[in-house]
Amino acid sequence: MLRLITAVAFVVAALPAMAQSEKELSCGYQADVVSAVREARLDRVRERKVEETVLAGTPSWPEKFNNAIPLVTPWIYEMSRKEVRNTDLAAVWKDACLAQ
Repeated sequence: MLRLITAVAFVVAALPAMAQSEKELSCGYQADVVSAVREARLDRVRERKVEETVLAGTPSWPEKFNNAIPLVTPWIYEMSRKEVRNTDLAAVWKDACLAQ
C-alpha cells in the first residue's frame, strides 16, 4: 500500500512538470516560427510571400506550428525594419508565451 501511495505521489508531482515541459517545447517552436518570419522580413520578403518562403526553407518545427506563420507575420511586418533588426522577437514571443 505504501508503494502505491508513493507511486501516485510521484505521478501527481510529475504532471505539472510534464505540462510545463510541453509548454516550454511549444513556446520554443513558436519562437522558432517568429525567428523565421523575422528573418524573412529582414531579407525583404514581401509579406504575402512569407509563408511560402519560410516553408521552402524546410523548417525544423512540427508541421502543426506552420499555422502560426500567418498569425505572427502581420505583427512583425507592422514594425519598422529597424525595430525588427534591433529586437530579439523570438525571445519576446517566448517570454510572453511562457508567461501565459
